[in-house]
Amino acid sequence: MISFKGIEKTYQLGSQRVEALKKVDGFIIKGSMVALCGPSGSGKSTLLDILGLLDMDYQGEIKMDGEFYPKDPKDPIEAAKLRRHQLGFVFQRFNLVPVMTALENVAYPLVLNGYSSKEQTILATEMLEKVGLGDFIHHRPDNLSGGQQQRVAIARALVHKPSLVIADEPTASLDSQTAETVIDIMKALGKEIGTTFIVATHDYRMAQHCDTCINLLDGTISKEAVSWES
Repeated sequence: MISFKGIEKTYQLGSQRVEALKKVDGFIIKGSMVALCGPSGSGKSTLLDILGLLDMDYQGEIKMDGEFYPKDPKDPIEAAKLRRHQLGFVFQRFNLVPVMTALENVAYPLVLNGYSSKEQTILATEMLEKVGLGDFIHHRPDNLSGGQQQRVAIARALVHKPSLVIADEPTASLDSQTAETVIDIMKALGKEIGTTFIVATHDYRMAQHCDTCINLLDGTISKEAVSWES
């Protein structure tokens, strides 16, 4: 289980102090897919950055399986190691390396984690086959459709079997049919691997497929109904 307690984040914009998160508490069951919902400016991206260890300048605590995460919240080296080994990321705009093939993009986390060239090829190929792209391993991103690029991004996020995947609006730039395919792949592979997904989304299609929804409003957890018009 991942739990977070008393998460606070403030920004200083000139003379103005902005409270992005205000003592946010919550927990996420291991292996589940959780939607992080709410209008623009509600704090979704800020909370994602904190849970993904991209922003270490916050108040409060995060635990994974009862252990502080990271053990020293202000240690950037420990945070970098956790990101490399325990986390995966899926972005709205795919963030693939344009000069790399699909295989090379998916293998990149394995390169960082010291896998051999043979292991990289085997594991990256297997993951691309699982997302339905076994025939496209040598294609570069500009030769793939948007849905195919997002499937490569999902394969890259999961190839090293992370404990947690952070996904920021993963279906926002996809048509309805492609979005449904991407959602189904994410959920099926998450269950197979035992990976927890936290997905920030405005997309009701995405949220409907998640196990639960955390609704943020003005930097706090809200029990109000989610508005999909924002």
